Amino acid sequence: MAPNSVNGVTHEEDVDGEIDYSDIEAKYKVQYDEGLDNILVVDGVPIIDKSKLDKLLARISKEFARKGAPVKTEDMFVPWNDSTGKSNGCVPSVLNMLLLRSLACTIDRYIFVEFKNAEDAAYAMATMHGHPFDAKHTLFVNRFTDVEKFANLDENWTEPEAEPYKPKEHLRAWLGDALGRDQYAMYRGEDVEVHWHGKPSQCEVAHKRTGWTDLYVSWSPVGTYLATLHRPGVRLWGGPSWESQQRFAHPLVKLIDFSPNENYLVTWSHDPIVVPEGMPQGPQYFSPEDEGNNIAVWDIKTGNLLRTFPSALPEGEDGAKRQMQWPALKWSADDQFVGRVTPGQQISVYELPSMRLNDKKSIKIDGVVDFEWCPHGDKDKEDAEKAIAAEVANQPARVSVINFPSRAILRQKNLFNVTECKLYWQNQGDFLCVKVDRHTKTKKSIFCNLEIFRVREKDFPIEVVELKDAVTDFSWEPKGERFAIISSNDPNLGNPGPGVTIKTDVSFYQLVRAKGDFKLLRTLPGRTSNTIRWSPRGRHVVLATVGSSSKSELEFWDLDFNLDEMRREGPNQSKEEWGVSIQHLGTADHYALTDAEWDPSGRYLATSASAWRHTLENGYAIWDFRGQELEKQILDRFKQLLWRPRPQTLLTKEQQRQIRRNLKEYSKQFEEEDAAEESNVSAELVALRKRLVDEWNAWRLRCKEEVAEELKKGGKKVEIIPEQPKEEDKEEIEVWIDEVIEQVEEEVVDEAPILLLQLADHAFGGYMTDLTTTSSI
Repeated sequence: MAPNSVNGVTHEEDVDGEIDYSDIEAKYKVQYDEGLDNILVVDGVPIIDKSKLDKLLARISKEFARKGAPVKTEDMFVPWNDSTGKSNGCVPSVLNMLLLRSLACTIDRYIFVEFKNAEDAAYAMATMHGHPFDAKHTLFVNRFTDVEKFANLDENWTEPEAEPYKPKEHLRAWLGDALGRDQYAMYRGEDVEVHWHGKPSQCEVAHKRTGWTDLYVSWSPVGTYLATLHRPGVRLWGGPSWESQQRFAHPLVKLIDFSPNENYLVTWSHDPIVVPEGMPQGPQYFSPEDEGNNIAVWDIKTGNLLRTFPSALPEGEDGAKRQMQWPALKWSADDQFVGRVTPGQQISVYELPSMRLNDKKSIKIDGVVDFEWCPHGDKDKEDAEKAIAAEVANQPARVSVINFPSRAILRQKNLFNVTECKLYWQNQGDFLCVKVDRHTKTKKSIFCNLEIFRVREKDFPIEVVELKDAVTDFSWEPKGERFAIISSNDPNLGNPGPGVTIKTDVSFYQLVRAKGDFKLLRTLPGRTSNTIRWSPRGRHVVLATVGSSSKSELEFWDLDFNLDEMRREGPNQSKEEWGVSIQHLGTADHYALTDAEWDPSGRYLATSASAWRHTLENGYAIWDFRGQELEKQILDRFKQLLWRPRPQTLLTKEQQRQIRRNLKEYSKQFEEEDAAEESNVSAELVALRKRLVDEWNAWRLRCKEEVAEELKKGGKKVEIIPEQPKEEDKEEIEVWIDEVIEQVEEEVVDEAPILLLQLADHAFGGYMTDLTTTSSI
């Protein structure tokens, strides 16, 4: 019999015995995970007896599942304290009794939860750490291996190695521009550009990128970030190199809103949130608990998702759903609270950053329609209490000013026969205007009253401004005591057709401190304006006709043109002169404009015609505060222009007053820079003209040489006479300048001095007569 062989190798020695496979088993041995990284320790669970065990485990499983980290109750084992008959904690089924004995004596109210793998455990720890289990218990989650690590921690301290410092770009570096220029973002076609704006020679493109956004761009409230919207979500950009600073995964996002201090971001999508299988899990992503909602609140610094909400659509009088109000969530001025109204039911206020309901209950107000937070004024302290103005649509309608968080009602006003109300806070929180629209008895037209709350005064006195017409626009002067309104009684006001121009009146009102009421300054009748744009500094205002294809006028007004004269006259100013300081500075026109916006300095106004609204002469124009056109660009597929906001000044009130007192000294430096700018422009113009003349002369000489060459080939003798440079004609101009060195005026009191002069005239031979005549003149 032939010997056994495998691949030519005989194994005679193994014929009677077994074949040795130890080398193959060692090579292909399956490595089992013997670690405990998939086990978490959860602290803060209530201590219970055995009768409540099933209920507790079900509740724990439900809480973990809501955050996208499902865990089965079968994976849990509860150790019991035999002396008390109550639980000490919850231990995974894979832990042996040795671990239980080593930990049960030191752990109280702990839960040990086992997951399939370490990745699921890491996600559960990230989402459930700090999660409120109920009103008295908060869950704190740690890895089981961390417990052992900290229990066996070496008490000998070892100094860690210092990581090399990597400086980051300053997100507000643009404020340090040596020329003090502002920036604006322009969106055209697929390109987004950020421009520097200043004097003509200082305007340039700071950054340009193609395909930077899919929908539109938006600046954060103080200009730190530029937000771009994409199909997967939102991205924030900033710094000198415009690198990505943060991203938020909200698919198909359509609207965004920043909190006033840029700490939080709200996003909205018309499509409800869906979390398909295989989606990334973590604090920066949606979980199954968020499915069906439309609104999301994010932390900008960490990128974490804080909470989601469904869209709340108000109902009309016929029960149909009306358009959603945006922003749907409204922020307090200090970012400590955010409020959300449930139409007709309540106002819910949440604390940041936990997003827990303040005082664990909403403000129940039957028929509530809308609310607004009081802005933070320059005189307010950082810890000042907040005020909420709430609007109620019941019969009668009601407006309430509520202190928050005490929820005490500070002032309340009932309103009758109301069609619609709107709330307008002055930006310093000094005044609240409630615009009340009412139908006439015939129900064919609307008239308006303005209920103005003086919030800074005792008992919140209310002034009523009665108007006979409907008010289409209302706007407070920033940091001022004036407001402007646009009113109209045009019969086409409610149903404007194509090419129909609505006639309007523009009125300015100012607070009279002595009487405590608002008085009409001036009315501008027969206008077509439908938009009011105050300068951020106040005083200057632009009245614009926006969104019309037939009218596109811009009127520039100064409300303090004679301010110095008014201050000198003081209280002696007559009634006829009331409002005389309002001066028309200029009128301009931008065909089919759709937007108008002041820059942060209040010196320039940008108007634009967006391709989102129409395709007629799209582009933008920039004007100064007097209405002089500085720049105009007609651009195809132009969509958007936004000035970059600036944060509030860091100068104190005293430093600002000092600058105003020494403004003439500072202005000399700027006047010198302006003169140098003009001279540079003149020098560039002269150089351009000289270059063009030199090119012309060189071309003439070249043509003469070519003609002479052609004639020479024809047999004709041609002599080229070089041109001699002509002497420039000089013209002398004499200018006589009369300069008055001294002027003396004498008044004749009586005739006696004249007689003396006549006597002296005889003595001096007529010289005094000439002197007398000169003195009389």
